[in-house]
Amino acid sequence: MINSVLEYAALGWASCPGARPLRGGSRSCSCDRIGCPEPGAHPLSRAWQMQATTDPTQLTHWWQREPEANVILPTGRVFDVFDVPLAAGHTALANMDSAGVVSGPVATGGDRILFFVATRNTSEDEDEWWSCALDFGPSSIEEMPGLRWHCRDSYVLAPPSTLPTGQPGSWLRPPDGRPLPDPLRVLDWLADTCE
Repeated sequence: MINSVLEYAALGWASCPGARPLRGGSRSCSCDRIGCPEPGAHPLSRAWQMQATTDPTQLTHWWQREPEANVILPTGRVFDVFDVPLAAGHTALANMDSAGVVSGPVATGGDRILFFVATRNTSEDEDEWWSCALDFGPSSIEEMPGLRWHCRDSYVLAPPSTLPTGQPGSWLRPPDGRPLPDPLRVLDWLADTCE
């Protein structure tokens, strides 16, 4: 995990430790919540927004203490993330590849695919972005079943974090340091697939 966290930091992507799923026993998550609704898919601390950092010293300290901690990436800082159902994500990615459209980094985790795009959280277009909870999006995407837009005040679980199934998340298209694609361009492709 620590190698991935330090690679994210080198890209300018802040991260913080996340809970991990537990296999067996009376709890399904390493957090203290009984009946955790998102086992292994949430930050360890409620102060995750303030704690998330790119500082290699702090990141190394956290993951030396908790080497199995999952990796949480806050969205709306450097990137936003479109989160779509697995089948729709694969179809959209294939369509984008066929059309020669650069998808940017794309990760898979369980039954979801994550498309990393440039953030809309900039002061010059402040009227065009919004805070979002994990299942909240603007009215323009509410008609697209299963599509989630993680922006300001949200986060995603990053590869190689362990999913509740015990399998690690992985990159279909790893980040390579190139500029992230425009979110509205990627949204066009995902919207057609999710409708």
